[in-house]
Amino acid sequence: MALAAAQSANVSSADQLPFNISKHTVEGDPNYIPPIFPIAPFNKYGGNPILSPNPANDWESAYLYNPTAIVLDETIFLLYRAQNASLTSSIGLAWSTDGYNFTRLNQPILYATEPWEAIGGTEDPRIVRINQTFFVTYTAYNNVTPQLCIASSEDLLTWRKTPPLFPGWQDVAYSDIDIPTPRLNHSKSGAIVREPTPDGLYHMYWGDSFLYHATSEDLTNWTTLPAEQYFAGPLLPWENRLIEPGPAPIQTRDGNWILFYNGMTTGRVGYPRNQYSTGQMLLDPTGSFRPNIPVPEGEYEPALRDGPLARVERPVLVPEGEGEESGQVDRVVFAEGLVQFRGKWFLYFGQADSTLGVATAEVVPWD
Repeated sequence: MALAAAQSANVSSADQLPFNISKHTVEGDPNYIPPIFPIAPFNKYGGNPILSPNPANDWESAYLYNPTAIVLDETIFLLYRAQNASLTSSIGLAWSTDGYNFTRLNQPILYATEPWEAIGGTEDPRIVRINQTFFVTYTAYNNVTPQLCIASSEDLLTWRKTPPLFPGWQDVAYSDIDIPTPRLNHSKSGAIVREPTPDGLYHMYWGDSFLYHATSEDLTNWTTLPAEQYFAGPLLPWENRLIEPGPAPIQTRDGNWILFYNGMTTGRVGYPRNQYSTGQMLLDPTGSFRPNIPVPEGEYEPALRDGPLARVERPVLVPEGEGEESGQVDRVVFAEGLVQFRGKWFLYFGQADSTLGVATAEVVPWD
């Protein structure tokens, strides 16, 4: 932690936002160009980490990582996970006009207030704005069971929380040698598609072992299929132990959606054991299975009924260098924030569950 403290010696912070955020605040880059699949290549910023723990604020004094991002009035806002010395997590807010140099708010914006958040706190935000309302999925952790929740806001400061989305959820996680562990009430990591499908349903891809598919009419009450009817499972060598979503999907020029996701490897084929990397898959919610429609027993086949259109074979980010290979959790890059800003894609990620980095890719112009 000595290194992190030194890096944070000249922290830029403030007690209020640079401007008031409301339903009238403009989202997105004014010159936005939809992507083609995949978005690549990404180059890591030489000045990483761009944010490190701040010893002046207890709530973010130990670790800071796993950010989500959104562009508002030509400013990038990051919502990031921070931990104190007791490892209680809160969600902080920072902003930048260049994508690299950030000022952070001195107070957290989301923190433990509910029984299911006690002790462990609020973790790993993923933001989307729909009808001028911000929706943030996050993990509530009571130091026993992590559970997926949603909070909503119009100004990024005042939030309305919902209880855990999937009470009673049952699934199975696998070790690096394929030993199964049944889990009850364990749910994490939700990425919401910002546009509803023509039937009025919103779609979310979630989970931290397999990816599951949920739908909602109101962004509050979600329906999902049983775990054995998953949307996507670990497959490629770099993500063959578990996969979980990154930031909210981005729509392509042809109407499909790119989901960045994070995966852990068993280490059996070409990658260090338990390494986390970041990749991309292509989705089509309009042609996929609807979790709100019951399926007769024996008629469901994930490969035929629901699943990604494609995955990129190799990860776009892998751990490199001391800051990503050594930390609270070794050999981790974990992306949860992606925005287009001034002709570049900015991909924000956690480094070894300790600090926060960014990588950029050029925007491909229209033909």
